Amino acid sequence: MPDGNPKPLPLEGIRVCDFSWIVAGPTATRILADMGAEVVKVENESYLDSMRIGLQANPERPSVNGSGFHSNFNRNKLGITANIHHPKGREVVERLLSISDVVIENFSAGAFERMGFGWDRLVELNPRIIYVSLSGFGHLGRDNSYVTWGPTAQAVSGATQMSGLPDQPPAGWGFSYLDHTAGYYGAIAVLMALAHRRRTGEGQYVDMAQIETGAVLGGIPVLDKQINGRDYERIGNRSRYPEIAPHNTYRCRDDELTDRWVAIVADTDDAWRALSEELGAPALADDARFASNADRIANQDALDAAITERTRTRDGTELMYALQARGVAAGLCQRSDDKMERDPQLAARGFYLMAPHDELGEHRYEGLPFAFRNARWRMDRGAPLLSQDTFDVLTRLLNYAPEEVAELQGEAAV
Repeated sequence: MPDGNPKPLPLEGIRVCDFSWIVAGPTATRILADMGAEVVKVENESYLDSMRIGLQANPERPSVNGSGFHSNFNRNKLGITANIHHPKGREVVERLLSISDVVIENFSAGAFERMGFGWDRLVELNPRIIYVSLSGFGHLGRDNSYVTWGPTAQAVSGATQMSGLPDQPPAGWGFSYLDHTAGYYGAIAVLMALAHRRRTGEGQYVDMAQIETGAVLGGIPVLDKQINGRDYERIGNRSRYPEIAPHNTYRCRDDELTDRWVAIVADTDDAWRALSEELGAPALADDARFASNADRIANQDALDAAITERTRTRDGTELMYALQARGVAAGLCQRSDDKMERDPQLAARGFYLMAPHDELGEHRYEGLPFAFRNARWRMDRGAPLLSQDTFDVLTRLLNYAPEEVAELQGEAAV
């Protein structure tokens, strides 16, 4: 728990049967687990989550339990293995489904049904089940058979086209943002379905499309086209509506790890003058090219070059605080080490918390961006080792005797 306070967990008592993998689905179930749900991640040793293999903490000695990336997305969960192609393994899964509140998967549309777990079968096993299927295009429509990854979903949704500089091809996001966004929406869908079930007693089938979680990010350009007749143009880090200059990211003095950048916005003449003074070039404020906001907009390339010439010699963090003290909006473009080791705001919020992992040891994990007055979220442990909780789940939750579990393991059913 973030502060050691024994407040209740909001989703305590909710059980989630988790068939998700990669990033999108595990992000959704991670949020549920952080909030106290008992999430049981079901895996098959023959079809491992690829996140278990990638981004190894020790690439020289790779392990199915050695990925910090996987550990982050599957923390606070229980982990079992089950072979649904074995009759007894399928029985294990069906027993778990029968006592779960939620089942979630992010396979391609129709895959879970082909495995024998379509909506009709799930309702037979558990009439109050909430089933969330998180696929690329959803189960309806012409494109429902297509599969996606975050970058392809971003392209189809329009998000990739929106990112970049005006005189260059689309840059994309450089990050599988929609995998994470889809996970956030997936967690929201579960919460809404739980609220619906509390009110009506009914289970729910949620068909969710990843590309639609990206399409909503284009809301402002779509509205601008409809109302103002303006086509969207990439503008990089500059500001178009309203037009403000300077408004960009500027390179600072590099350190031993990488290049360093700071974002700066001077939205008034007073802020522009303060920026010029802090950069040791008060004459810039009197330069006819930069005398007013309109002048600065007309000469943005020269303006940005003049600013960069001076920021290039400054430490980014020191410059950020110096400008903020003068009333100029400025923010360091942070790396992971900045956020985890040096950011006092994130430290005060307790955002990065330590948690153990049985193979990787003690590490920080990203937290949740909210705090409750009368409840809490948790950070108990990293991801389970492969099959780590099979014995516990089968004996404690599914009422298998220890010798039965041993028999199932001997037959490769679990």
